[in-house]
Amino acid sequence: MLDPALLRPGRFDRQVVVDAPDVKGREGILRVHLRKIPLANDVEVTSVAKGTPGLSGADLANLVNEAALLAARKNHEKVMMSDLEEAKDKVMLGTERRSMVLSEAERKLTAYHEAGHAVVAVRTPGLDPVHKITIVPRAALLCDCVVAEEDRHSYSRDFLVASLAMLFGGRAAEELVFGPEKITTGAGNDIERATHMARRMVTQFGMSDVIGPMSVGDAEQEVFLGREIMQRREISQRIASRWTAR
Repeated sequence: MLDPALLRPGRFDRQVVVDAPDVKGREGILRVHLRKIPLANDVEVTSVAKGTPGLSGADLANLVNEAALLAARKNHEKVMMSDLEEAKDKVMLGTERRSMVLSEAERKLTAYHEAGHAVVAVRTPGLDPVHKITIVPRAALLCDCVVAEEDRHSYSRDFLVASLAMLFGGRAAEELVFGPEKITTGAGNDIERATHMARRMVTQFGMSDVIGPMSVGDAEQEVFLGREIMQRREISQRIASRWTAR
C-alpha cells in the first residue's frame, strides 16, 4: 500500500507475502489459541482445521473466542466440539438470523433445494464429502457445507464439472418436486457461481472443446476511459460469438 517512490531499492524494497495457512498451519494456530481453554474429550482439532479452508490466523483466533463464549452461554464446563462447530458456522457463514421467519411453504421448498445439492454431492464421484446441510438463515439465506478433505492448489476438469452439477442440484430438485412453474429465486447465487466458474473454464483454463487451450480474455471487464478500445483483441468476432452462444 506504500507509494512506489518508497518501494525503490534501498528504501522499503523488501516485501514479504504471507499466504493463508494450509491445513497443518491452521491446526497449529488453533492449538496455540486453545492452549488455555479447557476442552471436552470430543474435540477434534484436526477436523476443525480441515473444515476452515481460507481462514487466516486472526479468523481462527476469532473462532476460538466465539466457541468459548458459546460454551459459557450454555453453561458448559468445557468447550465441546459442538461449540466449535457452531462458532465455525458463525465465522464463515455469519450470525443466525433468528428474526427471519420462514413460512411452512418456504421451509419445505428450501429443504428440498438444499437436499438437491446434498444428493448430487453424495452421488457425484470426485466431490468432497458433505459435512452439513441446514436451512437455518444466516448471512446467506441457505447453506450447504461441503468440506474439502485436503487443501487444493489445482482443480481437475472432472472436479469442476462435478461442482457445476452440485450447484444446479438445488434448482433441479425444485423443478422435480414442485414443477418448472414453481421455481424460485433461491438458485440465484448458485447460478451466478456456476456461470463464473464455467466462464473461467472456457476463457482462462482452456477446458472448452470448442475454443481449445487458449486464453480468450475477460469479457466482463468494464469499459473505463477507453481501456477496452485500446486493448489488443485476442479473439476474432466469430470465436467470441461461438463462445457466447455456447
